[in-house]
Amino acid sequence: MEQGTAEPQPDARVRAPGPGPLLPRPRRHSVRGQVLDALRQALAAGELLPGEVYSAPALAERYGVSATPVREAMQQLATEGAVEVVPNRGFRVSERSSRDLAELAEVRTMLEVPAILRLARAVPPERWEELRPLAEDGVAAAARGDRAGYADADHAFHQGLMALTGNRRLTQVTGDLLRRAQWSAGAGARLRTAELLADASEHTALLDALIAQEYAVIERIAREHLSAARHPH
Repeated sequence: MEQGTAEPQPDARVRAPGPGPLLPRPRRHSVRGQVLDALRQALAAGELLPGEVYSAPALAERYGVSATPVREAMQQLATEGAVEVVPNRGFRVSERSSRDLAELAEVRTMLEVPAILRLARAVPPERWEELRPLAEDGVAAAARGDRAGYADADHAFHQGLMALTGNRRLTQVTGDLLRRAQWSAGAGARLRTAELLADASEHTALLDALIAQEYAVIERIAREHLSAARHPH
């Protein structure tokens, strides 16, 4: 390279083999990701029933895609515990007992409540306000009786909380636990707008307490919010 010649910068596009125009770089797993999101919403909304077996080709037809991204997405859900592989048939939506849900809630409480209390003493009030739109999204979805929409907003809110710890593993683990709880409760459940609204309002109440630095109130709301007996997830 000659002195003073600028080094070529990586292009966001790739060239087609041989002469031809620049082509957009393919977005990896974009279809798989869209299918995975759709399946997660269907699980949270109770559209995929516990104990039922669903084939990849049938789901592929439903979503207007090939069977391959559906299988890949379902394999991901299997690793997360939402479904089980049924050889030569498809995937069975996992069934969980009330004990399973109680244990999920207990583990979430053990992880999230101490983390929230540590954050309450370290995070300035203005940072909590950044989570307000996520809490408001949850209230709006709950008011519509949109269980899948609320599940997404609920997940985003709790991930936002845990991300403030700076601990990626904690954020990942608590997010996975929440998804498992949502899928378990969502499957086959009727929409209960009042319960969704009560749950969503606890997000805003928690933010208010965090901003006011009311530590006893923070702990009470967090524990009630995560409790299995009270939680609509």
